[in-house]
Amino acid sequence: MPIIVVSNPKGGTGKSTTSLVLGTTLARHGASVTVFDCDPNKHLVAWRDGPSASAVKVIGHADSSNIARMLKAEAAERQFVVADLEGTASLLVASAILAADLVVIPMQGSAMDASQARRAISFIDDQAAAVGPRPYQVLFTRTKPGFATRDERAIRDTFIGAGVPMLKTDLAERAAYRSMFTFRQSLEEMDPTAVNGLDKAIENADALVAEIIESLRGMRKAA
Repeated sequence: MPIIVVSNPKGGTGKSTTSLVLGTTLARHGASVTVFDCDPNKHLVAWRDGPSASAVKVIGHADSSNIARMLKAEAAERQFVVADLEGTASLLVASAILAADLVVIPMQGSAMDASQARRAISFIDDQAAAVGPRPYQVLFTRTKPGFATRDERAIRDTFIGAGVPMLKTDLAERAAYRSMFTFRQSLEEMDPTAVNGLDKAIENADALVAEIIESLRGMRKAA
């Protein structure tokens, strides 16, 4: 089943948050999900060691010698596999990209993030030169609903003009996403009296997952 890898060489773009939101939201809708934590900080492993009853399986011991095999093995058993990759252009990242059905590139609306997103795209294109196209989509993270800075608008326009595939749904700035790591629970498990905006965060997460699933379906039909 589909392998989704989340990659950007820049730190702080929301890779781990994106991976956790995708994994737990898919699981909330009944899918079997494995999430690979390839970030040296192991935030997702720490989350899994918490009290959450979510059925998401987290694997934190993959390396460059086995990541592709492990991703494929989990995909044969689970409905979705998500991989949170380390923030560097490494052999592990290259191997994971080659195994992926979709690469999601999270970025914030800044020139520095845009530059690193372009690096990620170039890295993906380099892998594609050897084995064929690797589908990818840029995901804007930590955006403010209903408001976009001038920088963000300019970057979006530049990407559109260059034909860069972008997800229409952003992963908005929500306190609830940070609280998932604080309380080590999924969105639906947290107490709405302790975490602000849970309903909006769940709505955003559902929209993002729905769009990614639709993208995967479209890619499968095209293939």
